[in-house]
Amino acid sequence: MANHKSSLKRIRQDKKKQLHNKYYAKTMRNAVRKLRAMTNKEEAVKLYPAVQKMLDKLAKTNIIHKNKASNLKSSLAKHINKLG
Repeated sequence: MANHKSSLKRIRQDKKKQLHNKYYAKTMRNAVRKLRAMTNKEEAVKLYPAVQKMLDKLAKTNIIHKNKASNLKSSLAKHINKLG
């Protein structure tokens, strides 16, 4: 267990940040999953900008890596283009 006041505070802050980050990462994964499950191209095209914005925001705040965001956006764009 931590011995210093500051390290106890750091532990409390880290737990709070972890919960916050976990919520947004899970929300992002669900949005990506929903978009991949779509079979209608028009609906997928409408949803894509929102997912793209979400990925960019999470990458900007270091919740996910910027390259992961880019890879996800790229693969989702490919998926949408394949839909007919």
